[in-house]
Amino acid sequence: QVQLVESGGGLVQTGASLRLSCAAAGRTFGDHAVGWFRQAPGKEREFVSAISWSGGSTYYADSVKDRFSLSRDNAKNMVYLQMNSLKPEDTAVYYCALDRYPGTTGVFMGVSEYDIWGQGTQVTVSS
Repeated sequence: QVQLVESGGGLVQTGASLRLSCAAAGRTFGDHAVGWFRQAPGKEREFVSAISWSGGSTYYADSVKDRFSLSRDNAKNMVYLQMNSLKPEDTAVYYCALDRYPGTTGVFMGVSEYDIWGQGTQVTVSS
């Protein structure tokens, strides 16, 4: 069974950048899409971004479009979420996850479309 480990979170000021990483342990990402979600205190987990297994397709939530960039290096078994121009409303625990549909070319935005999750990494943006 694959395990996902997120890293790279921290406390930054408004306008700063962070790069989150998602590593797979136990086996590779294989042909799964990888998604990033976030959850702020008292709120539901929400979609941030996702990338297809080949890296050829990416999708972003409107709230992060043009500020965040998602990429993957299948040779290193890593996925990276570059976050620029951070805002206080980006404060949340960020999770990476593998989708339920290996081999598909699309990406998915629903929490229920993913069945393997990391433990999360905290991102705090101060104003």
